[in-house]
Amino acid sequence: MVTLIAADLHFKQLSTLRAVVDTLMTPVYWIADVPSRIGDWGQTHLQSRASLLENSERLQRENLVLQGRSLQMASLQAENVRLRALLNSSALLRDDVLVAELVGVSPDPARHQLVLNKGANDGVFVGQPLIDADGLVGQILEVSAESSRALLITDATHSVPVQVNRNGVRAIAEGTGVLGSLEVHHVSATTDIQEGDLLVTSGLGGRFPVGYPVATVRAIVRDPGEAFAEITATPTAALDRSRHVLLVFIEAAQQGE
Repeated sequence: MVTLIAADLHFKQLSTLRAVVDTLMTPVYWIADVPSRIGDWGQTHLQSRASLLENSERLQRENLVLQGRSLQMASLQAENVRLRALLNSSALLRDDVLVAELVGVSPDPARHQLVLNKGANDGVFVGQPLIDADGLVGQILEVSAESSRALLITDATHSVPVQVNRNGVRAIAEGTGVLGSLEVHHVSATTDIQEGDLLVTSGLGGRFPVGYPVATVRAIVRDPGEAFAEITATPTAALDRSRHVLLVFIEAAQQGE
């Protein structure tokens, strides 16, 4: 019995001693675990930073894609507006029309020509007028089965009979080889024509119907020693911007081909 009591007392003393030692060793354990804690924190921090960088790059890529799509949508919306204007202009015509798309331009800057995606299979014919939502663009020069080549009104070899919309004065508007400029010939220096006058097709010659806008008078030079005035005009059609044009079918012109 005495032995058991002594052993129990000894056990309690050892338990108390172990508790004291554990208490004293706690800071040591904590300090010893600091490198491991720092390593875990660093790994977690680095993983979080890498994850954030990856997410940031992904978001930047997605944002770039969305911006590209937004630009495309803006372009499509602008194209839609132009097509609506073109189709609205066709509603004002008395002749049948066909929408054609520009698929190429002449690489020679001295030749103002376009390649269109409509040809003989669509009924396109040489001499057929082209217009856009704002006025006369030109006429068909060559035709193949699936495509055609058009000559712009600003080409140096092109001319079109016109008249002043305000008073009916007749003249000839000729291309200058400069995309935004026409010259108006055979107008007497004393003729009633003013800057800002609208020139429209006169219908003479039967190639172009009467009344299509062609150009606006930009400048007039009257030299007292010359019989005719020097007149320059700006085409009303968007010759350097139109992607779609209208091919005008005129019964009289088709019969004359």
